[in-house]
Amino acid sequence: MTSTIKIIIGAAALAALGGCVEDTGSASSAVPSDAEQVCLQRVSQETNNGDVALLGSSFSQAGTEVIVGVGPQRARWQCIAYSNGTTSRPVSLTDEGFL
Repeated sequence: MTSTIKIIIGAAALAALGGCVEDTGSASSAVPSDAEQVCLQRVSQETNNGDVALLGSSFSQAGTEVIVGVGPQRARWQCIAYSNGTTSRPVSLTDEGFL
């Protein structure tokens, strides 16, 4: 195989992989999605702490899993936001044994 053919095949492979990425409005977005916002609010209420930060999210048809950091140490909490606007009760991912 010549170098030119290898480069063309490599470029085609990279272009194909680029189509596999879906932006779901995770932590890298400037404005959190509706699901992320509702979970940020729920975690803030559950922990009685207004210092919350979006750490990440993962969309699925069943519900969007949102990971929220709480306090200066960004203790990890999980919340699931559903398409009907409801959420699961937030769950600590840091000290579950102590809750």
